Amino acid sequence: MTKHSVIFFDIDGTLLNHKKELPQSTKEAIFKLKEQGHIVAIATGRAPFMFADLRKELGIDTFVSYNGQYVVLNGEVLYTNPLNTSSLLKLTEAALLNNHPVVYMDHEDMRANVPEHAYIKESIDTLKIGMFPTHDPSYHEGRDLYQTLLFCPEGEEQQYEQEFSDFDFVRWHPVSVDILPRGGSKAHGIEQILKKLGVSNEDIYAFGDGLNDIEMLTAVHNSVAMGNAEDSVKKVAKYVTKSVEDNGITHGLKMVGLLS
Repeated sequence: MTKHSVIFFDIDGTLLNHKKELPQSTKEAIFKLKEQGHIVAIATGRAPFMFADLRKELGIDTFVSYNGQYVVLNGEVLYTNPLNTSSLLKLTEAALLNNHPVVYMDHEDMRANVPEHAYIKESIDTLKIGMFPTHDPSYHEGRDLYQTLLFCPEGEEQQYEQEFSDFDFVRWHPVSVDILPRGGSKAHGIEQILKKLGVSNEDIYAFGDGLNDIEMLTAVHNSVAMGNAEDSVKKVAKYVTKSVEDNGITHGLKMVGLLS
């Protein structure tokens, strides 16, 4: 190909398999894209500090993190969209009454408002990031937070959805929900990068597998759902590739013509 494209990849279930490992075929495909002059970027719900090692391994310095709330282009912060502090304080107070802990997250760290809780350990452990939030109930004071984790069983987040219209709630684990600014999404974060780069929509590609990828896969012209994605995700994608466990990234890049 002579044209240079921008390709956004989700992390969990897309770049990384279910053991949180980077398949060798995926690594080789990423470097082939870069050799061809394409821009390879990450679009994830994770915090920047949760995938610093992966960025270093793949040589990636452009990313959309926190589902669009903290965007970096070529190593420089391009766009931020923090949570409403007063609404977050009220939500935290309500959550404490329900024994639903929260974890505050900025671009550098994450801190829990309770010393320990089984739900926090259960869900954070699945990320296999080698770190755990420490206790600091005042971490939200005097700093911008781009995402907060609410820990509660499925369905119990509905009471917060009804009361706090400033936020969107996206479940990522049976006992944990992402709290994001209303209307924030990977798609919106990607839009900030595309406006800066001036790239046409036909030269944009995105790969994902989760519910938080739906807006991204709907908005991006060349969208690819992983074979391990839920049906609702596959329905909005232009293409469906193989599972992450079955060289899905390499197969998908060949499907869309980026690799031969």
